[in-house]
Amino acid sequence: MKNNIYLISLIFTTLFIFSCEDFLDKSPLDAIGSNTELNETDAVALVNAAYQPLQWAKLYNMRMWTTDIIAANSELGGEMTATDGKETKDLASFTATSDNAGSLDLWRGPNPGILRCNIVLDRIADMNIENALKERIMGEVYFLRAHYYFILVRIFGDVPLRTTPVEPGDDLLIGRTPKAEVYAQIISDCKEAINLLPPKSSYSAFDLGRANKDAALAMLAKVYLTLNENYNEVVRLCEEIENMGYDLSTMNYYDNFDPLIKNNAESLFEVQYTGSTEYSFWDNDNQSSWLSTFMGPRNSDWVGGSWGWQHVTQEFVNQYENGDLRKDITILYDGCPQWDDKDYDPTWSSTGYNVRKFLVPKSISPDYNTNPSNFVVYRFADILLMKAEALNEQGLTQQAQIPLNKVRTRAGLPNITTTDRAAMKEAIIHERRIELAFEGHWWFDLIRIDNGDYAINYFKNLGKINVTKERLLWPVPQEEIDDNPLIKQNSGY
Repeated sequence: MKNNIYLISLIFTTLFIFSCEDFLDKSPLDAIGSNTELNETDAVALVNAAYQPLQWAKLYNMRMWTTDIIAANSELGGEMTATDGKETKDLASFTATSDNAGSLDLWRGPNPGILRCNIVLDRIADMNIENALKERIMGEVYFLRAHYYFILVRIFGDVPLRTTPVEPGDDLLIGRTPKAEVYAQIISDCKEAINLLPPKSSYSAFDLGRANKDAALAMLAKVYLTLNENYNEVVRLCEEIENMGYDLSTMNYYDNFDPLIKNNAESLFEVQYTGSTEYSFWDNDNQSSWLSTFMGPRNSDWVGGSWGWQHVTQEFVNQYENGDLRKDITILYDGCPQWDDKDYDPTWSSTGYNVRKFLVPKSISPDYNTNPSNFVVYRFADILLMKAEALNEQGLTQQAQIPLNKVRTRAGLPNITTTDRAAMKEAIIHERRIELAFEGHWWFDLIRIDNGDYAINYFKNLGKINVTKERLLWPVPQEEIDDNPLIKQNSGY
């Protein structure tokens, strides 16, 4: 057994385990050291800890959804001081520097999760626990480690890659691993997760919300799309998910954002929240989602907080087709249907529009720190659109109509019937933008399509004159460079 006493005690002296009402109860683990014989309860607590960083503001409670502002679906609003959100504005205008706070958050945000995954994988072979549970736990941490690295590599390119815990006496300073090697590790971890994890449908209510085979298949498909390769495999992976019983025609679009419907039929994986006020709203232990608080129209007092930080752009609103049923669920606009029996005032936004889909009424979340909504990371509509894209990239444009039109049919829109490959590509990109709006996908779609060339043209057409191919990667935080001379800055900063 490797000597992890120092590292594990350092991590778990202050660690509280990420929770939801069922499978992730909080409990301190300051008694766990490398010489402790772990039972099943301890093993589950260790893997639960690996989920926790997903909840933090450094990831899904803020930075991941603010990428839609950077990707120009919306603008930053609701400023209380001149510096509020400056880091997001600078990233959105492609003028960010190496001291950018948002870049620092996303560089550091995944690393505690990666570290905890590595500890579990290092220790689990010696755990005296039932084999099925051991395999599930290994699958969960392979999934989570892949997901954390997938965030990092898309934002920064080359990143330091660690797959084992740091030992006392180890060299803590390592350089950036080439992104091709990082992606190879992500793909390997995804495949391990697929082999080890049970399907979502097999989980009891108590364990629903854990990583599952369905989500691991989805991530691997998205990795291949991001690399612009292996389209046959993307289609196969998406069809494997379809064959697990998913049917968009039976699924309600709004259910993905209803705070009372968690881990719904369309969802493959969600970041879990409870709305508990046991911990400070601003701390990592916080159990309240920030989305409704930050996105509620400023001065409206509609929701707890109502800080108004996302003002939807006119350019985005113009993308809606007549009759699109998603519009009234996704955004607030002059004359839109009432929300919670209240009329929208367009003067609440600098653009005349606000995000609607994440708002939670005060009857459910009475204060700024009580929102129990989960954040959906992977859902079935995304799978269908990935399948359509992969088919079209292979020249199978007519076949690509089928999954694309399943998404459009639910949205109340007519079928796309084009057999022109370029026109189909644009139709799929458009559908992804509208279907997944403000869910943290658009930036990552922009930078992967045509190896970033699509993003350059898109941003230049919006008047963002500072955009360059180099700046589609974010700056490596100067603090990290100062602390570690092996870390080099991205080109262009």
